[in-house]
Amino acid sequence: PSLFQALHQLYYDPNIENKNLAQKWLMQAQVSPQAWHFSWLLLNMDKVPEIQYFGASALHIKISRYWNDIPADQYESLKSQLFTHITRFASGSKIVLTRLCVALASLALSMMPEAWPCAVADMVRMFQAEDSNVDGRARCLALLELLTVLPEEFQTSRLPQYRKGQVRSVLAQECGSVFPLLEQLLQQQDSPGFIKQKVLKCFSSWVQLEIPLMDCENLIQAAFTSLQDPELFDTAVEAVVNAISQPDAQRYVNTLLKLIPPVLGLQEQLRQAVQSGDMETSHGICRIAVALGENHSRALLDQVEHWQSFLALVNMIMFCTGIPGHYPVNETTSSLTLTFWYTLQDDILSFEPDKQAVYQQVYRPVYFQLVDVLLHKAQFPSDEEYGFWSSDEKEQFRIYRVDISDTLMYVYEMLGAELLSSLYDKLGRLLTNTEQPSTWQHTEALLYGFQSIAETIDVNYSDVVPGLIGLIPRISISNVQLADTVMFTIGALSEWLADHPVMINNVLPLVLQALGNPELSISSVSTLKKICRECKYDLPPYAANIVAVSQEVLMKQIHKTSQCMWLMQALGFLLSALQVEEILKNLHSLITPYIQQLEKLADETPNPSNKLAIIHILGLLSNLFTTLDISHHDDDHESTEVKKLPVQQGPNPVVVVLQQVFQLIQKVLSKWLNDAQVVESVCAIFEKSVKTLLDDFAPMVPQLCEMLGQMYSTIPQASAIDLTRQLVHIFAHEPAHFPPIKALFLLVTSVTLTLFQQGPRDHPDIVDSFMQLLAQALKRKPDLFLCSNLDVKAVFQCGVLSLKFPEAPTVKASCGFFTELLPRCGEIAPVGQVVHENGKVLLQAVLEGVGGQASRSLMDHFAEILFALNKHCFSYLSIWIKEAMQQDGFPSARVSPEQKETFSQQILSRERVNKRRVKEMVKEFTLLCRGLHGTEYTADY
Repeated sequence: PSLFQALHQLYYDPNIENKNLAQKWLMQAQVSPQAWHFSWLLLNMDKVPEIQYFGASALHIKISRYWNDIPADQYESLKSQLFTHITRFASGSKIVLTRLCVALASLALSMMPEAWPCAVADMVRMFQAEDSNVDGRARCLALLELLTVLPEEFQTSRLPQYRKGQVRSVLAQECGSVFPLLEQLLQQQDSPGFIKQKVLKCFSSWVQLEIPLMDCENLIQAAFTSLQDPELFDTAVEAVVNAISQPDAQRYVNTLLKLIPPVLGLQEQLRQAVQSGDMETSHGICRIAVALGENHSRALLDQVEHWQSFLALVNMIMFCTGIPGHYPVNETTSSLTLTFWYTLQDDILSFEPDKQAVYQQVYRPVYFQLVDVLLHKAQFPSDEEYGFWSSDEKEQFRIYRVDISDTLMYVYEMLGAELLSSLYDKLGRLLTNTEQPSTWQHTEALLYGFQSIAETIDVNYSDVVPGLIGLIPRISISNVQLADTVMFTIGALSEWLADHPVMINNVLPLVLQALGNPELSISSVSTLKKICRECKYDLPPYAANIVAVSQEVLMKQIHKTSQCMWLMQALGFLLSALQVEEILKNLHSLITPYIQQLEKLADETPNPSNKLAIIHILGLLSNLFTTLDISHHDDDHESTEVKKLPVQQGPNPVVVVLQQVFQLIQKVLSKWLNDAQVVESVCAIFEKSVKTLLDDFAPMVPQLCEMLGQMYSTIPQASAIDLTRQLVHIFAHEPAHFPPIKALFLLVTSVTLTLFQQGPRDHPDIVDSFMQLLAQALKRKPDLFLCSNLDVKAVFQCGVLSLKFPEAPTVKASCGFFTELLPRCGEIAPVGQVVHENGKVLLQAVLEGVGGQASRSLMDHFAEILFALNKHCFSYLSIWIKEAMQQDGFPSARVSPEQKETFSQQILSRERVNKRRVKEMVKEFTLLCRGLHGTEYTADY
């Protein structure tokens, strides 16, 4: 197509296919040698702006990316042509003008400083020269556009590192030609608003070149003046914030000190904006105060004699934190200030002790005030108002409260226990004051503050917690938000309750009552779970009651699935501390209704709704068995030594229950063998039980292995292999219980090998689990590979095939298998023989992966195989790698024979014993193979 046809297609053709084709063709045209010629033609004044824009873009691409193609004797004519066109477009299309300015900026950056010594001064001079054809204002705007894009083009340019430093310092010196012009334009009475706006944008662009702050002083002051003009306000805010925030600014403390008075001078404007509800203005002024405070608090704190002016700035930021109205509906400013309080605290606490003591005196009261302000901001609006909020506003408010909570937790480091006492006193006064009944919002916020601290900080040493626990029952709970916070506060104090069990009865009834309310589902269930986990040895007196209430809410189906699962985990913790006969009694009453439901479901014909019911019941059992642990494997030793219960005799209660329901589970399975989710849910019950019970699970091993074998032989599923892996892991060193597991392992292996012969591509999950099983067997029980009926060669070949799967997790698991297999070459003869006879095929597959077949994220795993080959089969590897690399175009057509030779030598060199170095070699080589070496893609690598 011709250029104009293609451009017409790109801009006006409704057919997206044609658009894409045109775009592809045009992108090639832009980088072709002809682009020099056609770009100028497209810029003719009789063309439409879209076409002119394409011409200007093509020029910019040629100059910025193909600079080396331009002969030096053409620089000058290129420069003057660009100047001419910019002047011509000064009163033409804005988008074309900007592109031409970017092209000239790119040219200047490439020519500086040798080929074009005073580039910026020249630009200013060229545009100030009288040119009768072009109106002065248009020329002025074109110059400002050019000066604005110059630093921006520098930031994104592809100049090499050494040139970047050189050009940056030249530009910083040239600001002497730019800033006086900008100052003059801002101060001129007759400068129109749009020119001043452009000036402020230009200044914003230049300050990012790390220009000394004192050179910016006049313009910053002029920007402060512009804040009074509503039309210039936003641009002036950006300019001031950018100038103050540049990292280099902290070196100029005197200038920073001079900036405090103008910032403080904005307080009246800020107050008026808050009164009139002008959120944009209050937001902008707050950004300026925070930029000065947050970026330079250390430098300004260091100026001890100016402590009062800095304190005034801190108080101004405090006003912004506590700005009236509810976030995010009436204000969006307060959230900007939170990180300032972190920074200030870190800086104060980093001083040496004497100086720190002085500042603590000044700032402790400020931080106590901050706590009051934050808790006020965390308050919910009235119920009526909250009812009008959108779900998005409610979610933003929730996140805002989490940020406040994190800030309070941080402030605790500065204020310590006194913070808790002050919260407790306020709460006490609020709840006992009969004269003025308080709003629930006020109570909730104080409790929320307490909970924020108690959740992460050990409050065991606090003398106010007993009082708080005493106050909680006095709170009249009138709504969901307050009830939720009461629940979460009790949950946060569960470790404290474990050390003070007499107080449990103060709060447990509240939690049990809340369980019946679906609106408090998450908070009540998670709190009960925490109490049952932390205080289980003190709960036996309450167990009957907890179980009864839980059963009732489970039967009424008050809670969603995930909360039902948590509730079962809570009951598992609770039952763990009872005597065996008590456990069995409770389990019986708890589980019987579900077993009856399951028996009914097992007789029905499979359909989607009874599938969900089955998965739900199996899930409840899994979660109960996850935490029901009478041998206390998971307890931390120190606190429970005292309370250790007598060792239980007889079978484990979980095993008793599993044996009772085993046949029922088999019956369910026989109908649902085809369904991966049901099979997974069945396996999960046993997997959780094995993990919790460990050796106590032994009585179940024979029947479970038999069931898994039948399942897997009928329809292979990944979850069955995962459970087999778990059994191998736990019982590997138990000769009495291992025979059925060994038989199961061999069965799973032979069934999976058959699956490989039929084509394993559709089952990446099975292959993944199988590779993990093999790796676990090699790790825990390598002599399984000595069995006469284990075909080690076939297993090895499956591993090699799996390395070529497109699914990354499967490939990772296969690498894990070989990393475990190769070190066994010496001690297990069949493994050694297979590796020596077939290792070359493995190396070939690894090199294909590195050559570009596999995802780059897997290279470390491939490197592990090379490392293991090197360590355990070095003499073979040196022959194999030579043979492999002699193949043409292998492992990639992009690498030369010399590069392949270098890589082979590196891999076989003395550095092969250093795993980190081997990983680096592989990364380097894979980039060469993919043609990515030395490109921007490798930066994040």
